[in-house]
Amino acid sequence: MSHDWTRRIRLQHLQLLVSLVETGSISEAARTSFSTQPAMSKWLKELEDDVGAPLFERHARGLKPTQQGNLLLVHARRVLSEMDRAQRNLLAVQAGNACQIVVGTTPASAPNLVPAAIMQLLTKYPQARVELQEGSMAQLLAKLELGQVDLVIGRMDSVAPRANLRSELLYDEAMKIVCRPGHPLVRERELTWEKLYGYEWIVWAEGTPIRSKLDLGLVRAGMGPLPIRVESSSMIGNLWLLQYSDMLSVASERVATHFTGQKLMVSLDFPLDAMGWLGMCWRDEPEADQALSILMDELRALANPAQWRTE
Repeated sequence: MSHDWTRRIRLQHLQLLVSLVETGSISEAARTSFSTQPAMSKWLKELEDDVGAPLFERHARGLKPTQQGNLLLVHARRVLSEMDRAQRNLLAVQAGNACQIVVGTTPASAPNLVPAAIMQLLTKYPQARVELQEGSMAQLLAKLELGQVDLVIGRMDSVAPRANLRSELLYDEAMKIVCRPGHPLVRERELTWEKLYGYEWIVWAEGTPIRSKLDLGLVRAGMGPLPIRVESSSMIGNLWLLQYSDMLSVASERVATHFTGQKLMVSLDFPLDAMGWLGMCWRDEPEADQALSILMDELRALANPAQWRTE
């Protein structure tokens, strides 16, 4: 193994590596990079000689990355993402913006927590620019590791620790069964599982933390599967469906409180033995961006129960 190969490698080489993995073909990677197949083959052999291990397995159908190839690919994508972010941040400074922060959040997270924290940041950091992305925790954490997102806020119930990421719980809360205002069950004095099972349900997709908590609550209550009519991971879609039907759904206490205040849903007075945890994740880096630190401090302050129960 040549120990100084990392000093010789260039960004275009990292892009070639990514192209080889994505296309699975030396000829196709050569075409997309305006190179030739012999030149690409020669470069790959030299890189593998330098690394001291095969990066790809050669098959009749093309190339498949080895364990070492996948490991190098993770680092290559991270470096390329960081350089892309560096270019965009430099352009932002030239345009008069002090910094750019990319924030990821999940649909089932508190609808007012993240926007309120962003507003506080923009007040204290007038030149900052914020990009807000929505997705599942798995998608957002993958982007976070690649440097495509700076901070992720979402359900932490099933998030496993990662060596290069840090995390912090902001609060825990109960899950609530919700429905439209004026739903027949709102007038019921004594709710039972039998009455709840008499209506169709809107539930979040399998594998989402809020769905897992609902299923756990049902197991603890000794109940069978719900009469599910709609499976959805769209907060807006779920709200609309609740408004125009007698279906039931489940939401975290903060989400239920927020939308109850907007007269869009009502929490039923029925105990559901399930708690949820919301937190934030960020990359473990020695030098934290000042604006990012401010945003995280605002999230911590706004996570205080006294802040949202008095809204």
